[in-house]
Amino acid sequence: MGHKYTTEQKENLYQECLTLIHGLVEEENDLIAGLANVSAVLKDAFHWWWVGFYIVKNDELVLGPFQGPVACTRIAHGKGVCGTAWAKNEVQIVEDVHQFPGHIACSAESNSEIVVPLRKNGKVVAVLDADSERFSSFDETDRLFLEKICATLENLF
Repeated sequence: MGHKYTTEQKENLYQECLTLIHGLVEEENDLIAGLANVSAVLKDAFHWWWVGFYIVKNDELVLGPFQGPVACTRIAHGKGVCGTAWAKNEVQIVEDVHQFPGHIACSAESNSEIVVPLRKNGKVVAVLDADSERFSSFDETDRLFLEKICATLENLF
């Protein structure tokens, strides 16, 4: 189960992740390799239920590299938390996914979620999605650092 961290512990973990991710993607230009390693770094650091990427392809989000149980393969624009983050081009933090209108339940184990748009030249090209079995797992600290992580991945696209 995902751990409960103090803000300071979370910030320290994210700083370690940022350093590691920067090193992993600095010399890597393959999209799948880069996203796969980022998923692994975040899963290992935070022990979330699920973490990974959905990539914009044509008019839908298509499952990309991830860590965790089997996931939904395709998500329509504006549908669920991921599709909403894409459509609005803004981070979605959901304390209780069961209260989110149109939530797509890929797993009954997921109770809270954060979705961060990954942009190239201001346009959403993918989203980073993280799910936790705990309610209210994600906050502004997660938003801040996951946006920084996504910004470092722009050159993969």
